[in-house]
Amino acid sequence: MDLGLAGKHALVTGSTAGIGFAIAKGLAVEGAGVIVPGRTRATVDAAVTRIRQAAPDAHVTGIVADCATAAGAQAVFAEVPELDILVNNLGIYGRGAAFEIDDAEWQRFFEVNVMSGVRFTRHYAPGMARRGWGRVVFVSSESALNIPKEMIHYGMSKTAQLAISRGFAMELAGTGVTVNSLLPGPTNTENTDRLRADRAKAAGITVAEIEAAFFRDLRPTSLLRRFTSVDEVAVLGVYLCSEAASGTSGAAMRVDGGVVNQIM
Repeated sequence: MDLGLAGKHALVTGSTAGIGFAIAKGLAVEGAGVIVPGRTRATVDAAVTRIRQAAPDAHVTGIVADCATAAGAQAVFAEVPELDILVNNLGIYGRGAAFEIDDAEWQRFFEVNVMSGVRFTRHYAPGMARRGWGRVVFVSSESALNIPKEMIHYGMSKTAQLAISRGFAMELAGTGVTVNSLLPGPTNTENTDRLRADRAKAAGITVAEIEAAFFRDLRPTSLLRRFTSVDEVAVLGVYLCSEAASGTSGAAMRVDGGVVNQIM
């Protein structure tokens, strides 16, 4: 299937690793020009090099900027004034006891996970609408629907993304710009792999035992009973960015391994 991405220009926040990197790579493979922002030159250059290895003919560039801050966003806007495709993937996560998460941590999760996407969409989507074509994707999570008791501040931010995504889609109705949310489930990334390895070492058990306990105790509704790969998630993300997805807007599309126990 031709996804109609050749010649499109895309930016994926938080794309030096994990799901964001996999989506950026997938877009490049499909012929889109891709911009990779990141906080350090070393991580940006490494990601750009890896994407070019996967898509030698693609136009891939990097920008050093902290997309979680207003100043960092403005630095990106100055260098890249217009886009065809925006993927708001930047996000943080972490566990915390519900009654011990302080105001600063609640604010930090909202600022990074929610406001970064608001700023980038607010800047780029109007130009997409004027040109009559565009794609905006918010990378949310199954935790937006299954609020995890071990990190409710994270769940809050992911639920907020669903509301914002739907709201922007309504604002852009009839313009040729679609806005959707992508809801991954438990996914293997460089960071989650490292965290599980650390927990296994601290508990004196194997990583396989940690993973089994996770699905038994924290995500018992999973139908796959395993972590998805970033590439499995990216396939749906790339599709939502494509011409082929022109009939989908305002939607929350799940690639969660069946964790969310509902059919809608």
